[in-house]
Amino acid sequence: MNTKNKPHKAALCFNLFLYLAMGGLSGFLAVRHIKTSVRGSTSLGEYMLIPCLVILFFYITFILQLIIHEAGHLLFGLLTGYHFLSFRIGSLMWIRKDGRIHLRKMSLAGTGGQCLMCPPGTLGRTEKIPYVLYNLGGSILNAVSALIFLGLYFLSDRIPYLPAFFLLMGITGIGLALMNGIPMRGTVNNDGHNALSLGRSPAALHSYWLQMKINEQMSKGIRLKDMPEEWFRFPSEEEMQNSMAATIAVFCTNRLMDEHRFKEAANLIDQLLSMDTAIISIHRRLLICDRLYCELIGDNKGTMIYKFLTAEQVRFMKQMRNFPAVIRTGYACTLLYEKDAKKAEWYKNQFESKCALTNPYESDIASEWELMKTAFDVFQDKRDTSENHNQEVSE
Repeated sequence: MNTKNKPHKAALCFNLFLYLAMGGLSGFLAVRHIKTSVRGSTSLGEYMLIPCLVILFFYITFILQLIIHEAGHLLFGLLTGYHFLSFRIGSLMWIRKDGRIHLRKMSLAGTGGQCLMCPPGTLGRTEKIPYVLYNLGGSILNAVSALIFLGLYFLSDRIPYLPAFFLLMGITGIGLALMNGIPMRGTVNNDGHNALSLGRSPAALHSYWLQMKINEQMSKGIRLKDMPEEWFRFPSEEEMQNSMAATIAVFCTNRLMDEHRFKEAANLIDQLLSMDTAIISIHRRLLICDRLYCELIGDNKGTMIYKFLTAEQVRFMKQMRNFPAVIRTGYACTLLYEKDAKKAEWYKNQFESKCALTNPYESDIASEWELMKTAFDVFQDKRDTSENHNQEVSE
């Protein structure tokens, strides 16, 4: 079993502990301060309001610290020579295109936000690329803001409700700084792990530059198949032990899919899924979506479909149900495996009405639309062949 593709149990336990500790401590102290704010009142309604305020404050402070975290990446990226590509909070994404900022929608499982920037430097001189401050900028700003809010907490004891809010901002900031700053692997590796990984390998730093450059080209509407071929050199077996370098291998399969070289893509995905690599969980799940699609438009063996559509994979696809590659795979599966044209039409409508209009990457949409059309053509050919066969039999 490829254990590197599963989030470490220690990381999951640590994050769970931090969430529980952060929630428990925040709730206890916030209730205490809000009770102080309503002291002297005997109204039952006001006391019933306390837990509602605590939940509201905790939600607001988490969102604000999430914004502060991504702003930290942006700030330290700009200070070290990066240029802005996109800024995402939840599913809301602001992306730079043609010199203007556009609002789009996209979400990724395992992430609350993301700030993508393009680093300075050129291919072949990536050893000089600054990476520490950009990657750890979010945790740094969370920690700094936490200290500021805790200081304000001690200065605002006479203002109703405000101490509880400042206290929650401080505790949440410390929690996010630890969860993102301490190196850990998961569905998506955290900032601390990325910074550590980049410092250990020149190949990882080279791959990091390439990833950011590929993201820059995608934000301009350029498809993978139209990017320089030398960017998609398959990493060595040793390099595949580093998550940054392993991501280039994923881009190699994505490029084959964009070029409609499905047999080569299927073989490469099979190779990657069988190897002991550092490919992160979300990329592994998306690779399985691509492999499933290749099987559906090719041999379409029921045993292979069943092998890929595990309970864990189905759960992932539900979480990522608005992601272009997931919608495309769902469309192909219902059309070519379930042979349910009506349900397939629902996937097509989801793609057209929700995904295509709001997704930030036009290149992705164009590529996925072609793949859906290919699946429909395969369905049509099989249906025509079946009808002709039935007609010949009847004659």
